[in-house]
Order: sequence, then structure tokens, then C-alpha cells
Amino acid sequence: MSDKDGKTEKPTAKKLRDARKEGQFARTPDVATWLGVVGGAALMPFSARLVGDDVRELFARLPDLAADPSPERALALLATVPQYVLLGAAPVCLGAAAGALLGAASQGVHVSGKTMKFKASRLSPKQGIKRMLGPKALWEAAKALLKVLAVAVVVLVLARSLLPGLLATALPLLAVVERAKDGFEALLWSSAVVGLLLAGADFAVQRRTVTKQLMMTPREIRDEVKQTEGDPMMKGAIRSRQMAMSRNRMLSAVTDADVVLVNPTHYAVALRYEPVRGAPRVVAKGAGALALKIREKAREAKVPIVEDKPLTRTLYRVCDLGDEIPSELYMAVARILAFVMAAGRPGGPRRPGPSTGLPELPTKATLRARRSREKRDARTASRQ
Repeated sequence: MSDKDGKTEKPTAKKLRDARKEGQFARTPDVATWLGVVGGAALMPFSARLVGDDVRELFARLPDLAADPSPERALALLATVPQYVLLGAAPVCLGAAAGALLGAASQGVHVSGKTMKFKASRLSPKQGIKRMLGPKALWEAAKALLKVLAVAVVVLVLARSLLPGLLATALPLLAVVERAKDGFEALLWSSAVVGLLLAGADFAVQRRTVTKQLMMTPREIRDEVKQTEGDPMMKGAIRSRQMAMSRNRMLSAVTDADVVLVNPTHYAVALRYEPVRGAPRVVAKGAGALALKIREKAREAKVPIVEDKPLTRTLYRVCDLGDEIPSELYMAVARILAFVMAAGRPGGPRRPGPSTGLPELPTKATLRARRSREKRDARTASRQ
């Protein structure tokens, strides 16, 4: 993939998840291999001690066999040899298995059955030749050659430093075995370190290759966003419908209002007073075109319309739909309701006289805090 294809954007999290489900993610078997070598090398001294103890026990039983040689006793003694070997090798095998599992898990475990499905393209000679001569095959060949050369250099360096010491002087057999064991452990650890470095480089190459294959175009990212979060135009249409439904519900509530306060054209606030529910509530409010619709709905339902600029502006500013009017406005609203009830039901603009000298009102945040405090006090009183 290149910039010529337009794929200039890094893969998204969804793209990476889908690729893992398809079995496409960065991994290299060398990490598990060399961590297995490390695990086996770490437990090799313990296994060597077990084997040494078993061998000493075996040799200790030889004098008894020599004193009473018989085929049955000889076969019984020989039968214990595989047991000793298996018990001695068990820690090394367990350490190697644990290291291999850790190496596989460190690269991520993504189970996918899609890679096991039959594909006719895999039987194509052309595809097979491309895989054999492609960049991936060349990298695998170079990697194998590097591993062989690296291990060969380690063996050569350790052998040149170890053999002169073993051959220069006549050493006891146990000393030779001990030096050979130390040299073999050094060989394992050195090879494992070199192998892990090569495995890390291979993993970096694999990750870069997979990331490059999964690169996306800006259009693909936009399409993915539409699929996951929805088309912005569709979301806007849904939001518009929801707002229209909410506006229609609010306008339908105007027919049950007791009075509509206007400003006279910029603002409109509809109030409904139900003594059993407490103070009057705001059932509808709007500005501009919505205020005109509220006025029209009020005229159709013959709801009284009262022009009071200061009171309308104040109620519009501090009250939300469904809120009770603030206690500071009780007297002003009571005057309006009394005027409407005295004048009768038929709608139409009325002017009972402007509300002057309205008190300074608190902000919405202050009103919410006050309501929360009142609810808390009510709960406390109910508990008592």
C-alpha cells in the first residue's frame, strides 16, 4: 500500500479489531522459540542436579549388583534409567513450554477460524510463486540466514575461549564435566539473547508490514464513522424530528394553559395554575417564530394573552419547561391570574398594566440549588 492508492491514514481501532478476527496481526514464531530456550536454560541447573543425584544413586547400587549378579536384578536396575532421565528432563521441558506460551501470549492471542477455511486461491501456482519470491519470502530467508550466522558466531567464540582451557592441562573428569556444563549454559544463554534480538527485529518488521497493509483512505474512515456512529445527515434529521415532536407537545400544552404572557412579539410564556400542584408552572415558552406559534395556538384555544414585557422576559430567562415560577414572582403572577379570572376566558391581548419594580431574580444555578435544598429538607423532615 502506498500514498498512490490514497491510503494515507493509520488503521482505526475497529479496522484493527476486524483484522485480528481475520487472523491478520503482527506475530513471529521466533519470540516463542527463543523464550522457550530461555525457560529451559533457566531450569537446566536444577535438572542437572537431579540427574547427578540419580546417576550417583545408580552407581551406588552397582556394587550390590556385582555381588549378586543376575539378569533380573540387572534388568530392574536398567529399567530405572529412563525414569531418572525423564524426571531430570521434566523441569527443562516445563520451563521451555512456559517460555513458549509466554512468547505466544505476549504477541496477542486472537482465535480465528477464518484462516483455516479452504481458499482456492491458495492452490494457484501463480500465487504460490509470488509467495515464494515475494518480499515476505526474502525476509524469511534472510532471517533464517541471520539466525544461523549468529548462532555459529556464538558457538565459535565460546569454543575458542573454552577448548584451550580444557586441553591445556590434565583435569579430573568432574572438573571437565563442570567446565563443559558451564560452557553449554553460556552457549544457550548467548544464543537465546541473540535470538531474542532477532525476534524483536522480526516482530517490528511484521508489525510495520501489517500496519501498512491495513492503511485506510480518508473516505474509508468517514464511511466507518457513518457505520458505527450513524450518518451525520441522518442523525441531524432524527434530531430535527425529535425537536419538532417536543415543540408540538409543548404547543399542545398551550391549550390547557391559564394565561400566555407576551413581550409582545419577541417572547411568549404560557402558565398553568393547578392549586393541588403548588405554584403556577411554565408549560410552554418560546422566542421569535415559536413565540408567534404560541400566540396563534392560544388564540385558537381562546387562552387569555396578557402583554407584560418585564414579567415575560424574566420568566423566559429564569424558568425552564415544567418549572414552577420563583417565589419572588408570586405576587406579580397572582396579579395577572386575578386579572384574567376577573376578565373571563375569551382570549386576545390584554394589558393589566406593566409590572414594574420586579425584584432582582436569582440565576438558574441558584434556583436549582434552592430546589435541591428544599427537597433535601423535605426528606429530612419525613425521616424525623
